[in-house]
Formats: sequence, C-alpha cells, structure tokens
Amino acid sequence: MAVVRPFKGLRPKNQEVAENMISLPYDVMNRKEAKEMAGNNPYSFLKVVRSEINLDDSVDAYSKEVYEKAKEVLNTWAQEGVLIEGEKPVFYIYRQIMEGRVQTGLVGCTSIDDYTNNIIKKHEFTRKEKELDRINHFDITDSNTEPVFLTYKKNKKINEIVSKWVDENRPTYDVVTDDGIAHIVWVLNDVKLVEEIISIFADIKYLYIADGHHRSASAVETGKKRRLEKPNYTGEEEFNRFLAVIFPDEDLYVMDYNRVVKDLNGLSQADFIAKVSEKFIVTEANISPYKPVKKHEYGMLLDGKWYILTPKEGSYPTTDPVLSLDSAVLQNNLLSPILGIEDPRTDNRIDFIGGIRGLKELERRVKEDMKVAFALYPVTIDDLMGVADAGEVMPPKSTWFEPKLRSGLFVHKLS
Repeated sequence: MAVVRPFKGLRPKNQEVAENMISLPYDVMNRKEAKEMAGNNPYSFLKVVRSEINLDDSVDAYSKEVYEKAKEVLNTWAQEGVLIEGEKPVFYIYRQIMEGRVQTGLVGCTSIDDYTNNIIKKHEFTRKEKELDRINHFDITDSNTEPVFLTYKKNKKINEIVSKWVDENRPTYDVVTDDGIAHIVWVLNDVKLVEEIISIFADIKYLYIADGHHRSASAVETGKKRRLEKPNYTGEEEFNRFLAVIFPDEDLYVMDYNRVVKDLNGLSQADFIAKVSEKFIVTEANISPYKPVKKHEYGMLLDGKWYILTPKEGSYPTTDPVLSLDSAVLQNNLLSPILGIEDPRTDNRIDFIGGIRGLKELERRVKEDMKVAFALYPVTIDDLMGVADAGEVMPPKSTWFEPKLRSGLFVHKLS
C-alpha cells in the first residue's frame, strides 16, 4: 500500500517572495527561454532548476559547475531567510485554478521503494541522459527541488479532510501567474489530520505518475545512491522519499496532443487520401478547424481543408489498453504504413503540438512548414491508469496535462 509522508521542507517566506519565486518546471523551456523568463527577477526559481542561466553561455548546461551553482543559490536563499524551513513535518494543499476548472492536491513525500515495487505506477519510458541530469541536480543540491505529478483513484475521506481545511483556513500563498492560472497553497499542520492522511494512503493500493517520469526516476536513483553511501540507513531518512503533488483522478484534465507532418512521403494528395481511406472512413468536415468530439475520431487538415477520420472496424484491437489508444491507432494505421514514420520519437518529419496551443496552431504550421496535421481526442485518466495497470507504456506524446505544476513553492531536503 502507498507510503505518503509529511515533510518540513523549504518554502518562500511570504506571499511576495512566492510571487517572485514561482516558475514553470525545468523541462518546458530551453536555456535561452529560461534566461528570458527569469529576466531581472532575483528570486526566480529558474535560477535553481535551470541554474545554467546564472553562468556564461559557454558553460555546458550539464557540467558540475551548473549543479554547484544551483546548490549555492538554494543555500544562499535559505541563509538569507528568503526560503524558510518548517518547524515540523506537514502536508501542504496545492490548488490550481485554470479557466474556472479546479484541481486540488496534497503535497507530501512518497517512497522510493513504492516506485521500485510498482506501487507507484508508470506509463512512460525514461531516457538515461535526462535521468542523469536530475540525479546530479538532486544529489548536489541535496534536495528534490521540484515535485512529481501523481494521481490516485479518488478517496472520499481525503476529499473531506482537504475540503474542510480549505474552507476553514486562510491560504499561505495565493499567486496568479502571468498565464492567468491561480496557485493557492495551505499548510496542513494539524498533527491528528496528518496522521489520518498517512493512514488513509496506507490503504490506497496504487499511485500513478501523471507527469514527471524523469524527475521520479532521478529522485529514486538519488535515494539509492545515498543508501549505498550510508549502508546502515534505517529507511526513515529523507533520502528514502521524494517530493510529489498527489491529485485525485477526478480533478485532472488531459488535453489533446496533436501531430503535424512535413510531407506526404512522396504521395500525391489524391493517392494519400486513397490510402488513408483503406483504414479510415474519410469525410469532409463542415466545421473549421475540426476538433474531435469522441474517442476514435480524428481531425485531419490537408491543403487548407479539414476532414474527419474514423477508423474502420477491425483496424485495431479494441481490448488492448495501448493499441486501442487513438495515438496508437493513428500511428499503426497511418503515420507508419502510409507516411513512413516508424519511430515518432526520432523522426524529424513529425512534430507534436500540445492542446494548450489550440487547433489554430495546427493551421499555422501547415501553412508555414508542414503538409498535413492530425487533431486527436484526448486520452482519459482511466486510459492512463489502464495502461499503467497492464504494465505497459503509453505511445510517445499521448498526454498533455494542464495546468503544469509550478516550481519554487516547495523544496524537499534530502538530509
């Protein structure tokens, strides 16, 4: 059963610091963008999670100097009192509000053993080079500087505890970021409620990674490294756990993740549509742009015209949790056999557009540098859990969660 624990942590000393410190996660921008986002803000948390922006551009982003700089910035802020440490282990409540939609999670620490033993379930592969970056970052800073985004099947008791606390207590931070998303934090420090939450999670069978597979894998490897360095560890040390925000599944919203392709693989437009028609029912859309309204329906933009694609019966196994996903159906019946895109992870003829950017972005790309676009219906949390429960992985670029967790509100010290 799931091990979830409170933590002391480091956090901004007040509302003003939180407003300056809050940042997007490290992996949604490049070095140049991170530097521009941080600007002249002395307390942008990008100075920690993308600490290469503190150094000359000639310094390699993965050099030890970069990780040492992150440690220096974090320690300086703690010494100056810009970041403060709690007096006792607590849970936090983290609420995000985006365009009226609310998701509310508990912030705590989860077990590296639960990750290893698949109580924390995964649905993506990770890349070793990306893991190594965050291993070095976590290890040298002695911190989990950003949380992993987890979910679980809703629990009535936890919902009641969280709702009652939110109703009866003032938030510690209430920040609205430039994109209009509200980030509201409460400190849940009642000892009895903390113990009750621990007990409830102990009866929850599984947690699921929604977003942050590399962060979680890196945190686990960092903990294992510390265990080797301290063979007499008890299991209660902080390095045995990693930072997470844990949301009930009913709160989460997965957006579409769409595709654009540079060419028709040498086919004429007529031949391409003829080949697509072998596996899909193709009809012209009377709405532009066309956004799919149900699973197993696609919008296709070609030569300024939107089409609706519906897979024909027998074109995919309906009971397979992975092969029945819309991204897999499109890949196996169109992108691979017709357009010749065998590995969408590495083929530079395909690009992926997160749903937050809208279908107008597909139209813009087709006008500028692409030939054809595909709009997909979003996967559901149930789809994701089904894949994870089967021990399988999602096809690449299948899920786009919005809003993203922000960094800089919570830091978990490993010692």
